[in-house]
Amino acid sequence: MRRRGVRNNGLDAWPGYVDALSTLLMVIIFVLLVFVLAQAFLSVALNGRQSALDKLTREMSQLNQLLSMEKGHSHELEFSVASLTAQRNKDLAATTALTAELTGDTAKLATADKLSADSQSQVTLLNQQLAELQKQLAAITQALDISQTGLKDRDIKITDLGNKLNLALADKVEQLKRYRSEFFGRLSQLLANHPGIRVVGDRFVFQSEVLFPPGSAEMSQAGREQMHTLAGTLKQIAAEIPADLPWILRVDGHADRQPISNSAFPTNWELSSARAITVVKLLMADGIKPQNLAATGFSQYQPLDDGTSPEAFARNRRIELRLTDR
Repeated sequence: MRRRGVRNNGLDAWPGYVDALSTLLMVIIFVLLVFVLAQAFLSVALNGRQSALDKLTREMSQLNQLLSMEKGHSHELEFSVASLTAQRNKDLAATTALTAELTGDTAKLATADKLSADSQSQVTLLNQQLAELQKQLAAITQALDISQTGLKDRDIKITDLGNKLNLALADKVEQLKRYRSEFFGRLSQLLANHPGIRVVGDRFVFQSEVLFPPGSAEMSQAGREQMHTLAGTLKQIAAEIPADLPWILRVDGHADRQPISNSAFPTNWELSSARAITVVKLLMADGIKPQNLAATGFSQYQPLDDGTSPEAFARNRRIELRLTDR
């Protein structure tokens, strides 16, 4: 009978143990549930912060492209753009630092049982810093807009000045054409009866035999008289040309393709250049200003006639005068 009583007391204690274990298990489940919910809320909050940082990074990339496009546009805005670029780099560094801090905080919060007071303070501080960065970025954007407006105004002014310059140049060219036509018209009248002299387009062409003996750069007496007549006409025209209209009389020497080789002229280059220089010196002696004269030698490489007859060679041996702008 005693053994049976002891056995019954043991059976009566077992349900109590079961109830205690069940209660403990429910408590553990409740604690785990609270932890999971806390983790979920923390993950949502961190994802929101990460999205804001991604957006801020994209905006920084766009600002970087705008700054690169504006680089080198204006010397007057270089200092301003450089300052803005430095500010942008500082903001980018601050954003990178904040991103690193958020990453570290995420790793710490992922292993925590609940949000601590220190973590909440850090999140609040980061929010304040992000708001400040957004204000700075807004100020940079406004400064860039002002810079772009200034550059557009400058481009408009440059375009307007370019148009005015083109009109002025066109007017100068027209003036020079008028004086050139008058110059060649007068020369044509004065030298109309002289053989070996003709007008070709905008050039006055003297056959070399009219001015120089064969193979020589010493001008003949007849050639000197021709140059004296030309200088007188040119001085009359030059007196009428405005001082602000730049002009030169270009003297071009040409030879035929027959080779020449002597102690004075090894090639046709030297001969054609020497003849052009002789004409320029005679015009200077007759009072033409040297800054309005130019001498050029073309040797045999600008022929008027590609033939091989004596007449073709004679046509290619010539002195050309051209009144043009500098």
